[in-house]
Amino acid sequence: MKFYANPTSPSPKRVRMFLAEKGLSVEEVLVDTTKGQHLETNFLALNPWATIPVLELDDGTCISEAIACCRYLEEAHPEPPLMGRNPKEKAVIAMWEHRMEWDGFLAVAEMLRNTVDRMKGRGLTGTSNFEQIPALAERGKKRITIFHDMLEARCSESGFIAGDTFTIADITAFISLEFGAAAGLEPPERLSNLARWRAEIKDRPSAGN
Repeated sequence: MKFYANPTSPSPKRVRMFLAEKGLSVEEVLVDTTKGQHLETNFLALNPWATIPVLELDDGTCISEAIACCRYLEEAHPEPPLMGRNPKEKAVIAMWEHRMEWDGFLAVAEMLRNTVDRMKGRGLTGTSNFEQIPALAERGKKRITIFHDMLEARCSESGFIAGDTFTIADITAFISLEFGAAAGLEPPERLSNLARWRAEIKDRPSAGN
């Protein structure tokens, strides 16, 4: 199995953290998106949507999209469980993971893709070009503020995002938070419950991957 990624992009970091929590080691193949390697013909043969990460299985099957990669790894290596053991757990974790992606990860992406100079003409991922929209950048910033408040409220009532144990929802929430912080959008210091949860996640060995 091969893992197509790069060291800095947040989506591969989600899968890399998932792999580390599972205790798995996979050959990593560098895809330098700053040089447009994700738009080259050989990579598009692996993933026509031109995004990383991609897991290439031993039989040649290619799986893109971070959550799909994690789903494959969960099914192939169920211990420790990061996506639930029973129908109720799986549904609750999937619900929270989706909220973390929609309200956090995609909000940061919306802000950055409509702000950063090197993404001019690349307002969306994929092979089609879209111009930046400043209003979407402003909306993304507001969404990130709401995301911070959501995490504070959730962390005040639960040890982890989806319940009492660490799951894929915590990975998506943590990477989303770090993604935003790298863009200069740190959560306010007053959000003490969020700070407690964030510190605990940072202490996990997988957080350094």
